[in-house]
Amino acid sequence: MRKFGLAIGLVIIITTQAAASTRAERFEHSLEKLSPIERLVQLCDYTAMKKIGQANHAFRPDRAVGDARASTVVAKDTVAAKGAAFRSHGKWYELSYTCTGTPDHMKVLSFDYRVGSEIPEAKWTSYNLW
Repeated sequence: MRKFGLAIGLVIIITTQAAASTRAERFEHSLEKLSPIERLVQLCDYTAMKKIGQANHAFRPDRAVGDARASTVVAKDTVAAKGAAFRSHGKWYELSYTCTGTPDHMKVLSFDYRVGSEIPEAKWTSYNLW
């Protein structure tokens, strides 16, 4: 019985890793279809969700928007998003980040961020959040 349980656990781990690999491949493939600037912005927004979720298990980000409260500034391979926001558990939170990518804008080299306070629902429409 114990061997059966270990076998099921191993299958779950392998399946989970394969699914994660497939998601990463699909994401990378979708990035290739974007213009270089949009690719970098999307990559940085995705990285924001990933980093926030890893650093603070109270958050489970499912969306990030670099230009929610203020325009992002893109200079060469770096995005400065001082007015970003992310959604977790149906609520939006202030976010600011600086993200530098590789010259092809397919990988992140450095990422610094700060999570702010919750954004009141009354402001969601004006920030184009949903």
